[in-house]
Amino acid sequence: MTALITTLNELAWGPLMLALLLGTGIFLSVGLRFMPVRKIPTGLKLLLHGRKGSGDGDISPFSALMTSLSATIGTGNIAGVATAIALGGPGALFWMWITALVGLATKYAEAVCAVRFRETDANGAFSGGPMYYIKNGLHRRWHWLAIAFAIFGSIAGFGIANTVQSNAVSQVLHDSFSVPPLMTGLVLMVLVGAVILGGLRRIAVVASWIVPFMSLAYVLMSLTVIAIHLSEVPAALYFIVSDAFTPTAAAGGFVGATVWAAIRFGVARGIFSNEAGLGSAPIAHAAARTNQPVEQGMIAMLGTFIDTLIICTMTGLVIVIMDVWPSGVSGASLTSMAFAEAIPGGHYVVAISLCVFAFTTMIGWSFYGERCVVFLLGTRAILPFRVAWVLAIPVGTLVDLQLVWLIADTLNALMAIPNLIALLLLGPLVFRITREYFGEHSG
Repeated sequence: MTALITTLNELAWGPLMLALLLGTGIFLSVGLRFMPVRKIPTGLKLLLHGRKGSGDGDISPFSALMTSLSATIGTGNIAGVATAIALGGPGALFWMWITALVGLATKYAEAVCAVRFRETDANGAFSGGPMYYIKNGLHRRWHWLAIAFAIFGSIAGFGIANTVQSNAVSQVLHDSFSVPPLMTGLVLMVLVGAVILGGLRRIAVVASWIVPFMSLAYVLMSLTVIAIHLSEVPAALYFIVSDAFTPTAAAGGFVGATVWAAIRFGVARGIFSNEAGLGSAPIAHAAARTNQPVEQGMIAMLGTFIDTLIICTMTGLVIVIMDVWPSGVSGASLTSMAFAEAIPGGHYVVAISLCVFAFTTMIGWSFYGERCVVFLLGTRAILPFRVAWVLAIPVGTLVDLQLVWLIADTLNALMAIPNLIALLLLGPLVFRITREYFGEHSG
């Protein structure tokens, strides 16, 4: 079974998927005349001046971004970057940047469509995302894609954002502080349950407090390391860029990597980290209090900017500057090694960061899965889904999750396919809505 799922996973995340993800981003970027890159300052201004939001919706535009970031900023920022560099060399970080730059347009288009085609459920709560913009924006012959996305999304979360996260936290706490895995699982179950059983508004409140704090703390810690080794930064940046276009020689425990390996692992881990194209983030943005799809789109695209171009860059720079990447170590252990060599007790800070990031991923993704279940089964399925989500958390700390991870990662890729097809078909509409908005707000 593991061999079969591994093969499917390699196909799902193979060259065709990476080409589809990047190709969609390039198509949307060109169609929007690279507006998402040019309008990052406008997005930041909208985020700061529109904290409460105005219009229909359940949560503020700021809370919508924090909720999506709570699910997005996670193990990918600590372990994913390290894995990309360990397998593809430092040049993989460059390809993560390229993925993020085109991913800005993808995330923007997702949020525009999510707000434009959202609905209210039987309880009056706003629901949106790929399943709704496929159902309400495309011809009936495409509607099966909406059902497929909702099925994949409702199941994938239990692996990639629930049991896998609790397993990672339990391992980190056991290795660093000798905490029994089951105790970690039970504490997480109580904490996550206390948040998600209160619904989206409670998730949004918690995310709005934790996400800015945890992101800023991690960035400041990384900047401290970078500042201490400031003279080495230009050489590290040159190495990252040059390594993206030349094969990386074997060194130490590093077996060497081709240019294709740098591209493959950089793009794959970049997408895994910022989720641009997967269709998860627009589910949160659909609940924002706004009647302006374009404005929420500009706020949404900041998620990719913050996640990859800021936080992932911090992790990658520390790993390259501290020159631990040829060690043969991978994942969170490599990041932990880099920080431990840079500052006393650095590995403890990485362990705590990983725990907080994993916790927020659990609460953010619970909402994504819930909205997928509502699309399939209606509001009566909300409470059973939340209870099942909470009960699955301690299970993840007790079992070997290699197969679960593979299945969830494959379903994650399968979520992207219906979403990307919808974005390609709805792209001309996104371009028109954007032109009309800037035509009216040109002053």
